[in-house]
Amino acid sequence: MKKIILDLATTLDGFIEGPNGEIDWCIMDDDMDFDSFLSSIDTIFYGRVSYDTWGNYQPDENAGDEAQKLWKTVHSKDKFVFSSQNREDENATFITSDIMENVSEIKSRGGKDIWLYGGASLIKTFIQNNLVDVYRISVHPIALGDGKPLFEDLKEKLNLKLVKTNVFKSGVVQLIYEPAEN
Repeated sequence: MKKIILDLATTLDGFIEGPNGEIDWCIMDDDMDFDSFLSSIDTIFYGRVSYDTWGNYQPDENAGDEAQKLWKTVHSKDKFVFSSQNREDENATFITSDIMENVSEIKSRGGKDIWLYGGASLIKTFIQNNLVDVYRISVHPIALGDGKPLFEDLKEKLNLKLVKTNVFKSGVVQLIYEPAEN
């Protein structure tokens, strides 16, 4: 069965974006091997705002070959958008109800894993409903002091088991967790 992987960047003080939605603090080291992660998935889950911002993003024509290749790979994945707004979109399927049922059905399909891209409210919903199978949290060496926290409005304690740690030359530390058995 497919796994849902929350792969995202966070600041040292636990924010996934700045107070005005800033993500300009994110570092992409070439030793992070993001291509391997992208090759391990065939599906991306978006919230509507994140999809509208990034779901069809095209890099500037002056962007390097690596950026062009990265976005081409991202856009080759099946995309599902969780939103109260239903709309037709040739690049994505909009899911407006029955999140648990739809997620279960998508996970049961054959193929590779699923990237839970976000945004913050979708991530919160998935965490609160125990739908995340793997947490790949890349902690960046910066503190913002304010912003959108990763673990917001938890209803109960979230027990995780550390599976792997990766340290990159920029000082980013990637922590890979799975839910712990209670």
